[in-house]
Amino acid sequence: MTRIYHNPRCSKSRATLALLQEHGVDTEVVLYLDTPPNGEMLKEITVALGCSVHDIMRTGESIYKELNIADSAQDEHILIERILENPILLERPIVTHAGKAVIGRPPEAVLSLFR
Repeated sequence: MTRIYHNPRCSKSRATLALLQEHGVDTEVVLYLDTPPNGEMLKEITVALGCSVHDIMRTGESIYKELNIADSAQDEHILIERILENPILLERPIVTHAGKAVIGRPPEAVLSLFR
């Protein structure tokens, strides 16, 4: 199953979802601001992406600066908690498929999941 962590107000997220639909990919849409992934799922996403929790955070968000979490060496459990408390911090869109994941920036990057 293919899943997209989607924010319909984000143009990159909308473009990524449209691209998946154009390619006939059956996709579960998770509106992560309403239904954020839990901590275990966030960790699985980082493993699938091959990155740290800090790498899936939107560092340009004002809440990121307010929380003073710019230190990428900060404990990953704390960073996961901050995302759970403030789902707007989660990078978007993230697409997962068959144990792999890609951030859809640019949207065409998600097509690598199906090669």
